[in-house]
Parts: sequence; C-alpha cells; structure tokens
Amino acid sequence: MDKQPLVIERDYSRYEVKEPDEFVYKTKKGLSKEIVEEISKIKKEPKWMLEFRLKALEHFFSRSMPTWGADLSKINFDEITYYIKPTERKAPTWEDLPEGMKRTFEKLGIPEAERRFLAGVEAMYDSETVYHKIRDDLAKQGVIFCDTDTAVKEYPEIVREYFGKIVPPNDNKFAALNSACWSGGSFVFIPKNVEVKMPLQAYFRINSQQMGQFERTLIIAEEGSKAHYIEGCSSAVYSADSLHAAVVEVIAKDHAHFRYTTLQNWSNDIYNLVTKRAHAYENAIVEWLDANIGAKVGMKYPSVFLLGKNARADILSIAFAGNGQHQDTGAKAVHIAPNTTSTITAKSVSKDGGKTSYRGLVKIFPGAVNSKSFVRCDALILDEQSVSDTIPCMEINESKVDVGHEATVGKVNDSQLFYLMSRGLTEQQAITLIVNGFFDAFTKELPLEYAVEFNRLIQLEMTGTVG
Repeated sequence: MDKQPLVIERDYSRYEVKEPDEFVYKTKKGLSKEIVEEISKIKKEPKWMLEFRLKALEHFFSRSMPTWGADLSKINFDEITYYIKPTERKAPTWEDLPEGMKRTFEKLGIPEAERRFLAGVEAMYDSETVYHKIRDDLAKQGVIFCDTDTAVKEYPEIVREYFGKIVPPNDNKFAALNSACWSGGSFVFIPKNVEVKMPLQAYFRINSQQMGQFERTLIIAEEGSKAHYIEGCSSAVYSADSLHAAVVEVIAKDHAHFRYTTLQNWSNDIYNLVTKRAHAYENAIVEWLDANIGAKVGMKYPSVFLLGKNARADILSIAFAGNGQHQDTGAKAVHIAPNTTSTITAKSVSKDGGKTSYRGLVKIFPGAVNSKSFVRCDALILDEQSVSDTIPCMEINESKVDVGHEATVGKVNDSQLFYLMSRGLTEQQAITLIVNGFFDAFTKELPLEYAVEFNRLIQLEMTGTVG
C-alpha cells in the first residue's frame, strides 16, 4: 500500500514554557577549584563536604572523556555555568514562588498532581530546590523527604555514612563532575517497616541556557520498608547545549522494596549523562523504571548490586530517539550473593534518523550460586534512516546459574497498518497506537495518572515522516 507522510500534530507548549533567565546569584562560566569552593561557601557546608568536592574535582580533571558510547566531543566545559541560584529561599507554598517559576510548575501540572495523588513533592529549578512538602502523617512516622542540601545540615550522620559510597567520585568522569559541583536533589529515608503507599515525586527543571544541573539523590530504605519515588525532568528549549549529570544512590536493606521511576522529557539541547546505582541486601527488591524520551544525547544505565541472598532486581528501560538524538541506554545487574534474581527489559523506538543503543551488563561473581538473570531487548525502527544497536555483556564466573538473553529488531509493517486502518483508524492514529502498544510493558507499571502522561509524551514525539 502507498505510504503518505505521517504528520501527527502536537501542542508542545506545556513543556516548551520558557521564563526569563532571572536569578539571585550565578557563578562565572567554566570550572575550577575556585568555582567549587565558591559553591560550597554559598551553601555553608561542613569542611568534609568541601574536601569531598575538591577530591572529586581532581578525579574529573584527570579522567579522559568516554569514547565508547555516544559522541560527547562537542561538550564545551568552559562555556557551562555550574551553579545558578534562582531564589533566596525555598517557598512554603506554591503561591510563594516567583511568578515565572509558579507559571512553569503549574503548566507542568505539578501542584495539581500533589493535591491529587502524591505523598510529597520537591521542585528543583536550575541549581536549587525551590519548593518542598511532605504529608504530615508520613513525617510523623519518621519518613524524611527533603533536598540533599538540607539533609547535609540536618541529618549529617546519615548523609556522611552513605554519601558517595554507592557511587564514589572516581567511578566515572561525570560522577566526578557531579561530586564536585552537586546541588539540590532528593534525600529520602524510609524507616523500618514503614510503607509509603503514595508516590514521592521530585521534578527537575532547567530554565537557563548553557548551564549544568547536578542534582544528587540519596535514598535509604530501611529493613522491611516500601516506597515509590518518581522523578520528572524537562527543560526550556535553546540553541546552545546544556548538561545534566546527576548521581542517584539507593540503599535497600533487608526485605525492603523500593521502586524508582524516571519520566524524562529533556529538550533536544541537553546532554543527559547520569549515574544511577542501588545496593540490594537480603530479600530486598529494587525496581528501576526508566523512560528516556528527550535529550540530544542520553547515556544512562541504572544498576543494581545484589549483595544479599534472595535479593531481586527488576529493571525496565525504554528509549525514544528522533532526529538528532542518540539514546545510549540500558542497565546493569551484578550478582554477588547466592539465590539472587535479575530481570532487564529494554525497549527502544527510533525515527527520523535517530539512534538508540542498548548497552548492558550482567555480572555473576564466584559463589553467587543459583542466581538467575534474563535480559530482553526489543527495538522498533520506524524508517530507513534510523539505527538501533544492541551491545550486551555477560560475565559469568559461577557455573550453577541460569542466564538468558533475547533480542529482537523490527519495523512497523504494512499488514499491521492495513489491519488497523481497515478498522477506521487513520495512518497517524495507527502508527501511534503501535508505538504505544510497544511500550505497554512500561506503561502498565505506572500509576494511572503517569501512564496517561507517558502516552501523551509519546504522541508528542510522533511528529514527522514515517518511512
């Protein structure tokens, strides 16, 4: 059947909202020891944190740029602003935010989401958290949910015990950069046997151009606890590139169950280079749900180290790459203890010359007997110009294990389109329905409100010509 150009109209204004670049303080461009000392001084940090930052800066300068993934050669570190303070203080209510910020978050729907179905909300704007709130009943149970800067001051013993232990500054070049320049992010502490039944959400917004956002998130789920944390990300659209290099550390203690969901919708001028890692102890469950839709370049591989027997990791990573985008994403599962289980599911869609790459690792240490791991990678390519790669790595150092890997690459075929169009759908509707169905494994894991939002994001991305 003859194919016609597929154009799906979209109203992207909800995400493309751009406010004037207003701030109360801003460091000069470029990175140096003086800039790092300036950031720490502004934040009135303890001496140990400044020393942590400066050692991390040395690691950053000493490490070469990675050349094994997406092309990062055009990042100009000298043209980036590493710290922008948008307001003097966090607002106690949404109404207390400056008008521009309030408009941004209202348009993104964050205050409405808080009222309807969230247990707590944190909103970060450029380099600082500007709003934060947690339900009173959770606070009374000992649940802590605040920005990481506040945690350094108010919960120093907990922070110092775990900060930088799961992802040390010398782990990789961009973890070192984050460790040197970090600002904002979430600190979550779930006490023993406490279940948080509604999601906690953080929203990270980049409004300024040619800036670096380096939030640092630290989550401790104590024995027998259960919680779900969701992060959303978006940015204003500019012609110059910005950098997002976050670090996330999750500790799931014995019998804890923690889910971490990312709904990322960066604009196409963002380099998104993130390190996310969890430690799972005996009988713990860690789930990563990771959606990579926006960004010029994405490199992100959520990882779980299975340190206690019977620990489990479930990782679901999806990626959508359009024109000018390269999503190099995947996951890692490291089996150290016996009877551990991991499942990695990766799904990607590429269109208009976009490129997706699955890059993953399953590593099983000697003694991790009876470990089980299954990896499945599915790629959907929507035109002749787009590309998809699968780069799995299996390091098996124990014989008594069960490991499997499966990969598929496909295209939307004429029979699928013909069938759906014969039932009354337009070609545009049929293609979008097929893509939404392809991502169904991810969507069905989300709370209803987020599933609707995710499907809408996919629909927004489906503008252009399909093969």
